[in-house]
Amino acid sequence: MGLLKGKQILVMGVANKRSIAWGCAQVMQKLGATVIYTYQNERMKKSVSKLVKDDELLIECDVSDDQNIEKAFDQVLQKFGKIDGIVHAIAFANRDELQGEIMNTSREGYQLAQDISAYSLIAVARYGKKILKDPASIVTLTYMGSSRAIPNYNVMGVAKAALEANVRYLARDMGKYGIRVNAISAGAMKTLAVTGVANHSDLLKESQRRTVDQQSVTLDEIGGACAFLMSDLSTGIVGDVIYVDKGVHLI
Repeated sequence: MGLLKGKQILVMGVANKRSIAWGCAQVMQKLGATVIYTYQNERMKKSVSKLVKDDELLIECDVSDDQNIEKAFDQVLQKFGKIDGIVHAIAFANRDELQGEIMNTSREGYQLAQDISAYSLIAVARYGKKILKDPASIVTLTYMGSSRAIPNYNVMGVAKAALEANVRYLARDMGKYGIRVNAISAGAMKTLAVTGVANHSDLLKESQRRTVDQQSVTLDEIGGACAFLMSDLSTGIVGDVIYVDKGVHLI
């Protein structure tokens, strides 16, 4: 149970108790890690504070603003010193872009999805470099829609494809600092993000049907993979996408 004992890990992207980020945080905490959380703004702080009672573990960070990221990470460094890892579980697209045909995607909506869902990982890595130890780990969350045309996933699928490319290029460039970068491709679950996709209930049912045992992946299963990638057992895994979807991607 002490796999992550003594490690300090920053988790970005908790929205509520159904968030994959929250599932990852809970497993890592059980394995001995001290988990630090970011929230986007005061409205989101209220939601995260219901889960995290210690305000000292909460840091405001809006990934759409580079100065805000830098300020947040300076606060992490001042409060906790250098840390062992960052979990980037942040994505956003306008609800209107997550339905129908991708040709109807607006230029502004496309750019927004790319900025928050893909570019933010580069910004987090840039400013995260100065607060991460050697060795350290960055893990982001992706989905099979990056390589398959999932109904209604549209602009987010394109953003996830860019995110996975970012993982490979960041892994190449950050290796010399002792920082490995990987992604977890999680199976479809009922999260706040998924409910923004049109007909998401059909997507969840189809995903469950395609698992090898007809049981959807759980937060604990995804969290276990994240804990492994944060641990020193994973130092040889670099620039990869690890599927945690109960085999859905096999078919």
